[in-house]
Amino acid sequence: MDKLSVLVGSRIKEIRESKKIKQNQLAELIGIEPTNLSKLEKGVHLPKEETINKLTRSLDCDVKDLFDFKHMKSREELLKSIESILDNSSTEEMQFFYKILVSYKELK
Repeated sequence: MDKLSVLVGSRIKEIRESKKIKQNQLAELIGIEPTNLSKLEKGVHLPKEETINKLTRSLDCDVKDLFDFKHMKSREELLKSIESILDNSSTEEMQFFYKILVSYKELK
């Protein structure tokens, strides 16, 4: 498994779950076996162009969405990025970010 396969697979799974689509449902929509979709999501295989096109239609997303990995960072990288954002934010912006985080945590 190469890093690209793993990242694309993670994005497929992330988008599928955000759309509340079960793995077997998506597999049926794109015409592959659920075990093959599982392999794609785990990064065992990189999807072929035809499968990418079926995925984007079924998930109602753009091809670029499958290759958007900017948020897929390690915990340490995320903390550094967040710290940088906060360092360059006004007090009002920080209060707003805080409200968002607290609200999100309360939903869980």
